[in-house]
Amino acid sequence: MASEYTCNRCLQVLGRGIRAQASPIRPRCFPASRRGYKSAISPVARDPAWNHRGRPQSKDSQVQSIRAASSSAAQTSWNNPRPKVRGTSASTADHSQGTRALLKPNNLFHPFTKSPAPAIRQRAAFIKQNAFCPHPSHQQTRLPTSPHDPEARKDPSTASLPPAHSHFECPDCGVPIYCSEEHWMDDFEAHLEICETIRQINEDDHDLHSGRFFPEFTYPGPQDDNFVINMTNWDTFLYTREFEAINHDRSMRQVTRMLTYPVTIGSVLHELSPYNIRKGGRLTVEGLKSISALRYTLHPPKMGEGTDIHGLRLKAPPVRIFVLGARAESSLPREVWLQLSYMFPRAIIHLIFIGPESMANRDDEFPLPERTPANPFGGIVEDRLGPQLKITTYVEYFHTMHKAQYFQPYDPYFDCFMLFHPGLGHPASSHEWEETLPQLLETKVPILCTGYTEWDMERDIKWVKEKCAGEFDMLLEPGENRFRSLRWDLNDLDPHDISCGNWGLWAFRGKRYEATYKDS
Repeated sequence: MASEYTCNRCLQVLGRGIRAQASPIRPRCFPASRRGYKSAISPVARDPAWNHRGRPQSKDSQVQSIRAASSSAAQTSWNNPRPKVRGTSASTADHSQGTRALLKPNNLFHPFTKSPAPAIRQRAAFIKQNAFCPHPSHQQTRLPTSPHDPEARKDPSTASLPPAHSHFECPDCGVPIYCSEEHWMDDFEAHLEICETIRQINEDDHDLHSGRFFPEFTYPGPQDDNFVINMTNWDTFLYTREFEAINHDRSMRQVTRMLTYPVTIGSVLHELSPYNIRKGGRLTVEGLKSISALRYTLHPPKMGEGTDIHGLRLKAPPVRIFVLGARAESSLPREVWLQLSYMFPRAIIHLIFIGPESMANRDDEFPLPERTPANPFGGIVEDRLGPQLKITTYVEYFHTMHKAQYFQPYDPYFDCFMLFHPGLGHPASSHEWEETLPQLLETKVPILCTGYTEWDMERDIKWVKEKCAGEFDMLLEPGENRFRSLRWDLNDLDPHDISCGNWGLWAFRGKRYEATYKDS
């Protein structure tokens, strides 16, 4: 067999002298474009802190894992959840680090403290150290932030026991919730409302650390202009965008956890958006004016351009999407954000991440570039993602850059603000938006916002109305986001607090005063 026509995987199998008949999985030759999954299969955890991001194994590592025979070797393999595949084959890397046990779909539930994944055991230790028992007999540890907050159930006049940390794991969901078994049994009815959801979170987290191959994290590339995207829901979108078939609810939850960020933006700005001015479409008259301007730029008419010099045509400037308060979304794999440019194949998009936490989980890019006259705010530019997408990250507050007039002028045809779970009305973060909100309204540019829950979204809207009453127009009525994350997330500081990414969606804009001339 000629080596130039054989993939590296088959050459390694032949080099080890293993016969194809004895192999439990027959080797297949994959093209080079399908072997490098580097960042496209990196799953994502909760927004505030991704402390359990486990990268799944490649297909070569899976073959080696199936051959694991001893439990001691499997236990050793969990100490290296992310094999290095750069510069060498995944099979060689897995050989040097030991074989890994593969968790089966029917064996994904494990108590957090007894999990085979070290990252989840470490997470259980963090919960036990920081979370408090939600039983009503304990005294409050903080002021409740919502009526659904477990601290709201604790009456200061009747609570007699001091606060206690959550050390007892519920046997049904496997997460440390209560301080003792007695309190768990006494408060079982209240816990039963979310116990099944927490168990689902438990299994989804173990699925990310299971070592299986993740075909759902293989994203499609550019699409032919003749194919129309259907944005009715997740199923129709993934089907018309030619994603790999997803036949399991768990895989659907994993893939939507990351895709919810670019698709949420695209679902509002696309010409085939499910949000329209018809009954139930939630788009207001003012929203139609603002969104139509952006759609005009994002869907330019075909100008007959070609690849030669005679086919050159003038193009509009890039559409700037400012993601303010960026956290986890700024470190998403770039293959995820490329899906946004594939939704608008004839437009140029410039994503701008702004916020003090915009470089979280991007340790490979530290230290940050120096602030020079040419780059006064130390922006990190990624301009090799393709001809239609550019990403720039600034570790700075937006109001500081706005005062310096760094991004001016703003144009409603080319600019849009996106706020993922901004916490505008949250007591811990509202002060950071005090100075920014009037500046956002001053630009007269659409501002899209999401929320973790309905209460979180309503609290943000209430805060905006209190601070800028009569100075803004509602563009998109608040409601559930059609492209929210289908996976639920757990708050490690309060395990009874569960939410999902981008559950709610609404939009507003600074009020525009149009002068009219009266006939003399």
